Amino acid sequence: MVTINIGMLHYVIDHIYGAFMHRTKISPQFFSRGWGGSKLELLERMIKNLFPEVEGQNSPPSLIQPTWRTVWETRNACLREGVFRTTCDEQLISAMPPESHTARVAFLAPKHVPPHKMACVVHLAGTGDHSFDRRLHLGGPLLKENIATMVLESPFYGRRRPMMQHGSKLLCVSDLLLLGRATIDETRSLLHWLDYEAGFGKMGVCGLSMGGVHAAMVGSLHPTPVATLPFLSPHSAVVAFCEGILRYGTAWEALREDLAVQKPAMTLEDVRERMRNVLSLTDVTRFPIPKNPNAVIFVAATDDGYIPKHSVLELQKAWPGSEVRWVTGGHVSSFLLHNDEFRRAIVDGLNRLEWKEPPF
Repeated sequence: MVTINIGMLHYVIDHIYGAFMHRTKISPQFFSRGWGGSKLELLERMIKNLFPEVEGQNSPPSLIQPTWRTVWETRNACLREGVFRTTCDEQLISAMPPESHTARVAFLAPKHVPPHKMACVVHLAGTGDHSFDRRLHLGGPLLKENIATMVLESPFYGRRRPMMQHGSKLLCVSDLLLLGRATIDETRSLLHWLDYEAGFGKMGVCGLSMGGVHAAMVGSLHPTPVATLPFLSPHSAVVAFCEGILRYGTAWEALREDLAVQKPAMTLEDVRERMRNVLSLTDVTRFPIPKNPNAVIFVAATDDGYIPKHSVLELQKAWPGSEVRWVTGGHVSSFLLHNDEFRRAIVDGLNRLEWKEPPF
């Protein structure tokens, strides 16, 4: 009788999927156009400015007024799509491709329930998630709990993808930082809109993989308590691109050639060290502790080939009061099989927040 180690099987599936996606010639590698030159320097400065000298002094979210259209509605629910101009700083907008200047959201909400008796969670995109569909599928069953779902299309993804970019393979390292910074700014503005314009009683933010990193950043920087729910997420992009499977899909030689223009003797190890330094800006353990760390729930996989356990535990250690829940599986299998666990975390995280005072 042959005994199969299920955990190892999940881990192997991650590596097979990763090899197919990132070690074949089916699609280009990440960062095939290099570092991004002056754009990267701008982003390094601006991301460092995210961290205020005095805790709680980070800038308030920008105000937005999305333009909405109804996609469909039933007796009990309504799906709308909205657009608004990205809320990034003008310097960042000038660095973004024109296709990314307009933000798009889907908004699925129950009908006939006062907003102050509802919660809404903003769902952020993981790597390769170019449409609203998967996240609407995750949030849809929560309608019966009076939890609405708002889905943000990431810059560089979907209709916001630059013409020269193939799929999710960002052309420059600066694009990764720009995607993250814009996502943070836009999500904070959406949460502010849900709070002050739409009047929701509770808010949250969640995301899977890369989207979970961005969700953690938003939860950290938002001025009011929100449920923060990172799923299958590392504490930093360093883990994904320097330690995990995505390192096989990274154009290290193109990055070396880009740096060699200024410093001809660059080795590949020098390039990897430069990447670690740049991506250390995405280390969520450097971000402030969220306003209500008890409403932070990480869901991680026991045999994740992309995200090692130590990375998840570093985040929990940095944010005392937060909770880690483990699901059995790898990155790919958990993404496919554990939506109920993700939904349970959303419900539980929101339950740990106080309801806002209802309007008079």
